Amino acid sequence: MQFLIFLSSGLFLGWSLGANDAANIFGSAVGSKMIRFRKAALIASIFVVIGAVFQGRGNAETLSGLGAVDALAGGFAVSLCAAFTVYWMTRYAIPVSTSQAIVGAIIGWTIFVGKQIDYRILSIIVSTWVTSPILGLVFAALLFLAFRSLLRRLKIHVVILDAYIRISLIVVGAFGAYSLGANNIANVMGVFVHAAPDILLDFGLFTLDGVQLLFLIGGIAISTGIFTYSERVMNTVGNGILSLTSEAAIVVVLSQALVLFVFSSSWLSNSFVSIGLPAIPLVPVSSTQVVVGSVIGIGMVKGAREIKYRALGEIALGWITTPLAAGVLTYFVLFFVQNVFHLDVTSSGLASGGSVIGNADREILPGTYQYVNLILPGVMILTSLAIVVLVFLVLRQQKLRLKAENELLQEQNNYFQAQKALSNMEVSAIQTENNLLNHKLEQRRSEYTNIALNISSQKEFLQRIAGLVDQIRNSEHKTEQDERLRDLSLILKQKMSFASETEEFYSKIELTDREFRQKLTSAFPGITEQEKKLAILLRLNLSSKEISSMLGISPKSVEIARYRLRKRINLKKGDNLIQYIQNL
Repeated sequence: MQFLIFLSSGLFLGWSLGANDAANIFGSAVGSKMIRFRKAALIASIFVVIGAVFQGRGNAETLSGLGAVDALAGGFAVSLCAAFTVYWMTRYAIPVSTSQAIVGAIIGWTIFVGKQIDYRILSIIVSTWVTSPILGLVFAALLFLAFRSLLRRLKIHVVILDAYIRISLIVVGAFGAYSLGANNIANVMGVFVHAAPDILLDFGLFTLDGVQLLFLIGGIAISTGIFTYSERVMNTVGNGILSLTSEAAIVVVLSQALVLFVFSSSWLSNSFVSIGLPAIPLVPVSSTQVVVGSVIGIGMVKGAREIKYRALGEIALGWITTPLAAGVLTYFVLFFVQNVFHLDVTSSGLASGGSVIGNADREILPGTYQYVNLILPGVMILTSLAIVVLVFLVLRQQKLRLKAENELLQEQNNYFQAQKALSNMEVSAIQTENNLLNHKLEQRRSEYTNIALNISSQKEFLQRIAGLVDQIRNSEHKTEQDERLRDLSLILKQKMSFASETEEFYSKIELTDREFRQKLTSAFPGITEQEKKLAILLRLNLSSKEISSMLGISPKSVEIARYRLRKRINLKKGDNLIQYIQNL
């Protein structure tokens, strides 16, 4: 149970690695929208576990040579501090190196317990921090040139090319995930290798020993980090330094996979030795550094102007800060673990440079050793605080700048939305006006059509009258003439009724003077429809003769109707009826 509790810090570090370094194998692919995040995370998780289990032992041995953490409490503190450092950087979307964090933490442990640092191994590890991004830069530049030349020669259709690239991204991404698991599992579980259970499990096709089971657990922790917290860093690496095309994305993934494979393949290292060349060191390298180097290599080929140097500077700051912060934090935590919780951080006891002094030494110079014992932690604490404050100020300034940019973008978005809404209102008003004009145009067309039909009808009627007049004039019998004249008179009287025209006239009056009719009804509830028609005609200022023609009655009947209307509206003698109606 104690072993599992101490192992939890390694799992936390694995989760942090998955959230940061492991995501970089598909960062450019996801950033260029070629592969969805969940699909990339699933592929990376599967092959990270496979690489960690079957090819992670060599790198763990190299890391142990730098500082063999030989106590569970010490391993717990080292992994916890490295994981916290990576997590802290990841929160601010800064791609950092888990390799640098664990190396810094191991050096902090070595200094605390007073052991000697193997500077040969340290120099090899540090040299890979420089050579791995350079190698990624060279691989990416060469692959990008070759890939671009191949595409120009083949002239593949864009749809087919897109399908090929997506498949290639999955293949090289799986290869990169395998190499990453083999290379970086030492960062996660390397400090716990000495405490691995001495067992051997036979699964038929393969067997797993205690160390491989430990690596399996670490690989699962990495996979969890990929799924839960890696999307932000993917977007930072994929788009923060250089905007990548789909062709550039596949080159970045492939170059990163090749570099990690070079530094994790025992077979390749032994092959170099067999032909008389120096062995390739099996060292955990930073996938983030390789990805950044690869992206810069493509940027140099495409033109250095496209590289976003500000984002590159922020990433470089994270690389410098990570080992320092991890080392100082580890020393500080070990001091508390050793002196507050009384746990052994090393199985061989602390040397004179550590925080706890042997009893024999205390008997000789207790005051001196106690004084020396407090100086180093004090210096380390002050240094740690200074680094933390410096990084906090830098990150706070970055956060404030991002906040200001977001506020500006929000204001611009609000302004754009307002302009869009205004444009929509203008378009709606124009459409309404166009609809109104179209309606009026249709009305005019209808009126013109009616006029044309009326003209045609009147012409036909007059032609018919002219024919009847000719027949009457040519008739020799008076009886026949009288009969034809009666027919003609009847036709003329029927025509003079103007029933349809009168109906159309009153329908238009109804629309125009609807408010006037309502006032009449409201003011004089007993008024008849005939009296309303008379009032409307009087309001148009028509004469009695014209009104008699419109109503189909005699002028005398019009005068009687006017007299009745005056009585209906209680108009006094001497008051002008037309003026009263027009003012109503």
